[in-house]
Amino acid sequence: MYLFFLAQGLNFTQIATLEALYNLTTLLGEVPTGYVGDRVGRRNSLLVGTGLIAVTLLGIGLAESFLTLAGLYVCWSFGYNFRSGSEDAWLYDTLTDELSEREFAHVRGRGESVSLAVGAGAAIVGGYLGTIDLSYPWFVAAAVTGIGVLVLLTIEEPETYENADTGSLGLRDTLSIVRRTLSQRNLRAFILYYYVLYAAVTYLVFVFLQPIFETVVLDLGVSPGRVESLLGWFYAAYSLFGAALSYYTGAIRDQLGLRTWFIWLPFVVGAALVGMYFVPVFALPTFLLIRGLSDVTRSFAGQYVNDRTTTVGRATVLSAMAMISGLAVVPFQLGSGVLSDVVSPLFALAVAGAILMGGSVVILAWEVPVTESGSA
Repeated sequence: MYLFFLAQGLNFTQIATLEALYNLTTLLGEVPTGYVGDRVGRRNSLLVGTGLIAVTLLGIGLAESFLTLAGLYVCWSFGYNFRSGSEDAWLYDTLTDELSEREFAHVRGRGESVSLAVGAGAAIVGGYLGTIDLSYPWFVAAAVTGIGVLVLLTIEEPETYENADTGSLGLRDTLSIVRRTLSQRNLRAFILYYYVLYAAVTYLVFVFLQPIFETVVLDLGVSPGRVESLLGWFYAAYSLFGAALSYYTGAIRDQLGLRTWFIWLPFVVGAALVGMYFVPVFALPTFLLIRGLSDVTRSFAGQYVNDRTTTVGRATVLSAMAMISGLAVVPFQLGSGVLSDVVSPLFALAVAGAILMGGSVVILAWEVPVTESGSA
């Protein structure tokens, strides 16, 4: 993506501005688009979002100016806004129709596994397409996303949603539902624990993966000319490992339970981030580990929140969670950027790991963030 932007004549300030526009649109659009998903239907919201993303990807591949890309980035973010809350809401309500809502994490994990496995192959193919023309990956991505529109046309709204009283649902009513849900005793600590602390720290891992990978492999004696090709293969391994772990999401939940998983998770991840500062080569397996853990954890978090949310307002509540996470990551981004410039990205991630462990101790001392029972 960044090679494509540089080839269009953009500088790094303009690229950073595009990212800022995307994040700002996400923050402003999450709750309104979640409301749309609750008001007009999960499938309709998914159709709008997927169609918008497909057209946007095509437009980016054809774009030749910063202003055009800026407009497309806003559209791209809105597309994901329409999908973010409605995806999990549709799946959970569909499983509720079959009295199988407890299987949400299992089913979502299997779906994520397929997605990551396909992504591994796409990472390699996209790399080769980019050597021919940097626009080609965008065009292929647009075509594949467009197929998603056709798939969505074949699905129906869950009966659980259709039987719910959403016809008279106003925005004020929806916001009231979100406020009541987020103030639940069994959710407030979880929001801080996962959506604020853990999600923000692990986001930094994905941001700093490339520069740290380059530093580590060069220190191992790899020639600079081989870094990009090795990175492509590492991303493939990265996705495949996440796919393998996601496939067993349901089994992991049955063996460990959500409470045990979430209580130990931040300390395992935080210790790994601190450890790789002292042994840099440890960064490579740490990235793989965190990737796998993050996908499984995202499914578990969706299960936990959905279990404590009613059908009416579900998409908006899930979108609100995404907005909270987006807000929380901003100070982490700014702070890690300063630390990376002054010391190094490895040091910034080590500090983030220490904050993750310290913050988790404080939250656990205040209130245990996960209970095994208590559905809404």
